[in-house]
Amino acid sequence: MDPRKTAPFDLGQGEDACLLLHGFTGSPWDVRPLGEALAARGMRVVAPRLPGHGTTPQALLHVTWRDWQAAADSALAGLHGHRSIFVAGLSMGALLALGLAARHPETVRALALVAPAVRFRGPRMFLIRQLARTPVLEWARPWAEKTGTDISDPEALAEAPILPAFPVARLRDLCTLQNLAVRDVAQVRCPTLVAVAEQDHVVDPEGGRWLARRLTAAPSVRFLSLRDGFHVIPRDTAGPLLAAEVGSFLEQWRGAGTTWDARHAGA
Repeated sequence: MDPRKTAPFDLGQGEDACLLLHGFTGSPWDVRPLGEALAARGMRVVAPRLPGHGTTPQALLHVTWRDWQAAADSALAGLHGHRSIFVAGLSMGALLALGLAARHPETVRALALVAPAVRFRGPRMFLIRQLARTPVLEWARPWAEKTGTDISDPEALAEAPILPAFPVARLRDLCTLQNLAVRDVAQVRCPTLVAVAEQDHVVDPEGGRWLARRLTAAPSVRFLSLRDGFHVIPRDTAGPLLAAEVGSFLEQWRGAGTTWDARHAGA
């Protein structure tokens, strides 16, 4: 992988800011079109590269979900001082974003969860999730090869930086974040948009629907179903529509003159 292509980014400027979190084995490249669209609306947009990601498979050997969570917390703290702070995440990044909103209700004004990795798609991934709870899987197959990424657009797919392999042990960390999201979803007290791709081959869009139904403390929940494109929605054919919908949703909560006041998020 070209580390320049997968580098973190900090775009735009303004009183409002959005933290963008990429997914498992991905990089900020996956979410950059969404970041550029939000920056064009007058926001500052920050996308960190999560520990172990975007360089070599070996870099993922010595990190865990705690490192990813700590990086997300640190990036959120770095946006202190902005008038409104939003968080958006793709796939595993959506799980981390949800956790931030649950732990920091006084900080996160609104949330966008894109293809949230609540449930894997297909029986193979279900089996992997069950085996990931034990050391059996990593003993039998310590590395998983990765030959592509879930994007339908051929041009975007050809440009995609792809990590060629990852330690199977990290699937246990991904499963831990899924479990934490299930626990935390009812604690989210900010407006939330959930977007899924119906043709996603990685995560089950029904998981996104399940998540939207359980955001019972959120004052506003918008569910967006996208018929075109696959898992990496910001880079796929539905990317422009996603960017427009996320941008419009966040616009409602910018500034102090909104119907929902972040100061009462913990009430």
